[in-house]
Amino acid sequence: MRSFPFTAALVATAALTSMPPQPAATQSQPAIAIVGATIIDGNGGPPLTDGTLVTRGDRIAAVGPRASVEIPEGATVIDGAGRYVTPGFIDTNVHLSLYSGHETLVRYEDRNAALTLEAAQMQLKHGFTTVRDSYGSLLPLMEIRDAIARGDTIGPRMLVAGNIVGWGGPYTVSFSLIRPQGLTLFQEQFNDFITQGSGEEWMEMEPEDLRVAVNRYLDLGPDFLKYGGTGHFSNPVMIGFSPAAQRVLVEETRKRGLIAETHSTSPEGLRMSVEAGLDLIQHPEVLTAEMSDALVREIADRGIVCSMLTNTITGKVWQEHVESREKALAGDGGEDENRRDGLAKTSVELRAERRAAGESMEIRRRNAEKLIAGGCISTIGTDNYLGAAPEFRREKKAENQSFGIGSVIATEGLVELGMTPMEAITAVTRNGAIASGMLDILGTLEAGKYADVLVLDADPLADIGNIRALGVVVRDGKIVDLDTLPYERIFSSPGKGHAWE
Repeated sequence: MRSFPFTAALVATAALTSMPPQPAATQSQPAIAIVGATIIDGNGGPPLTDGTLVTRGDRIAAVGPRASVEIPEGATVIDGAGRYVTPGFIDTNVHLSLYSGHETLVRYEDRNAALTLEAAQMQLKHGFTTVRDSYGSLLPLMEIRDAIARGDTIGPRMLVAGNIVGWGGPYTVSFSLIRPQGLTLFQEQFNDFITQGSGEEWMEMEPEDLRVAVNRYLDLGPDFLKYGGTGHFSNPVMIGFSPAAQRVLVEETRKRGLIAETHSTSPEGLRMSVEAGLDLIQHPEVLTAEMSDALVREIADRGIVCSMLTNTITGKVWQEHVESREKALAGDGGEDENRRDGLAKTSVELRAERRAAGESMEIRRRNAEKLIAGGCISTIGTDNYLGAAPEFRREKKAENQSFGIGSVIATEGLVELGMTPMEAITAVTRNGAIASGMLDILGTLEAGKYADVLVLDADPLADIGNIRALGVVVRDGKIVDLDTLPYERIFSSPGKGHAWE
């Protein structure tokens, strides 16, 4: 009999049994010394030339000019001449686990944890040593998160949220505009597996009942809370929680020292979330209209982190949009001859015309530029996601939202949107650590912080594209064998090392 899924411990254990053996977490680690490099510490100041960085155990022991830093006896020495050192990069919004696509869910539900690990290792392979998973299968995500933290396997540091609370899972109106009538048992049970008791019923609760529900969910073990300030889609937009309910969500999360964030896709929905006092906005640029200057100022003044989908509004996809928009706006040079005289276009027709002209992408790009120019704490949140299995795709998955390379493209996109290369590196290091609530121990190259370090073979300050010239990744003071990642390829393709079928 085929096992009916949703038992994270079982699927995760199955995934971990096929992994190469890893050093015990308690085993002593040799020191590492990167000598004579240009060090970009993540704080945004001038780089240190001819610098040396030393790690001991899982921490940075020293950073400074070569002449002033002692290299421990027995250390693994990396020649940094002509190379550039940065903190490990951080993507603040990925989706590593299975959560949608009916055929894929049915076929691969028992491989959820293995797919989660594959996706996480692809992020690490591209220099992203910390990732925040803001929506997905909480139980497998926590299993892989904890296995990596114990040293049972290799991967980026993972912070996970599970469900976007207030939404009901992939087969619901709030997530997919799917009505609940006629669902199969599998679909209903998978909705419950995703929500873990935090679904659409939360939107019906009085604030004090919601307070209890939030704490019950946080007791399961997520690292932060993401809630639906509006529904998933930008059209139609429906407000999710009342102002009082949003304050409860933020207050109860903050009491535990965790980050509270929102998905809100209308200007008014986002304003309500901002006023609730949250810490972070996922894709604040994704709105139904251009953001007002007043809202930008309020976000900046409150120090709210803006995690932006820069990989979807820059680079190749932006150039394709520009070409497509020009064609759409040019039209055929005349009216439809078969259309009745004097017949006004309906709102549906007008909306379809705007959609064909890529109006939403134009709005998103302008909003992102405004947030950056307005001095908001900005970083990347790519929405890199598993999606459909390769055998269910007509075309290969686009690079810009594939694990690892999508995060690289997003970082490059920050420069296209107005940042300098130094600001972009700061965005995916220091700002990413702020988004994670971990700046005291992560995100910059300073003694005492975790030893997540990248060695690049070309200058990223001369060309942000040089973050692709990744030579060495150090994660928690250990050199990662990038050639072995991912341990098991299920959806990914060897190709260039970053292809996702």
